[in-house]
Amino acid sequence: MVKRIKHSLEYLIDRSTQQKTSEAEENLLNDFASNEYQNSEWNEALMGNSYEASKNIYEGIQLRIEKKKTFNPYLKYMAAASILFLVGLGFFFKPSVAIEKQLSFKTSSVPKSIQLSDGSKIYLAANSSFQYPEKFDGSERNVSLLKGNAFFEVAKDKKHPFIIQSGAIRTRVVGTSFHIQLSKSKCQVIVVTGKVNVSTKGQSVDLVPNEQALFETNKLTKKMADKRYLVNWYNTDITLNQATLKQVIAILQYKYGVLFEYSNEQVLALPLTVFIKKEASLESVLDQINYITNLKFKIYGEIVKVN
Repeated sequence: MVKRIKHSLEYLIDRSTQQKTSEAEENLLNDFASNEYQNSEWNEALMGNSYEASKNIYEGIQLRIEKKKTFNPYLKYMAAASILFLVGLGFFFKPSVAIEKQLSFKTSSVPKSIQLSDGSKIYLAANSSFQYPEKFDGSERNVSLLKGNAFFEVAKDKKHPFIIQSGAIRTRVVGTSFHIQLSKSKCQVIVVTGKVNVSTKGQSVDLVPNEQALFETNKLTKKMADKRYLVNWYNTDITLNQATLKQVIAILQYKYGVLFEYSNEQVLALPLTVFIKKEASLESVLDQINYITNLKFKIYGEIVKVN
């Protein structure tokens, strides 16, 4: 069955490149390619760049049928679909690294922490999601921050770089500690200790302690970080002495994975001193701020409205 599918795909792709397919064959190939490509998932951490892989497989097919043609970008969808379909059958594509069993770690209304197989510790904010392998087997330690915010304390291992994919951002370290904040519109990396490389879409910056990288509107920039943010606020009590409400809100957004909405931006300049216990609930912190400022906070899921 598998050999027949493989042969049919090669045969149809070959005929299509020579413009020898009938209308029915072309429709069959297009329908198959479109369906498989749209409904399949590509794991770049395990399978590499999808475009490059599909290009290599397509060129391999061409070599086997002794044809040498320029790669047609349109056919990448057919090649990628073929690869993904055959991967699902356990055939044809064999990654150069061992397949690592992936686990998920999610939080609801409170932050939580987890220790990975290499000894690294991840402190995950509330309303966040993280994916990691049960055991690191390859030359790199690859994980993904899928949603929300986290603080990383990475175990040092020069031979096996630790790489975090968070949206369009790729963060590479050996052993260090840093924050990553991921939202729909931006991603931010703040370094506390060690050295960190952040890259995306042909852009790259190196960070040292007290520096941060911001990726927003497809642009990666580097600047100095606010010293108030250079702590692991998930695992320690925090005293914000004479901070502005804007600074307090920033930490609450990072720690609890919420978004604040306010109609009057002037309130953000209000100075206040706030004590946040390590295991404090968001409600208790907002009650404390309300007592100091007489502002009203209402929580609607992951949105906090300020009145």
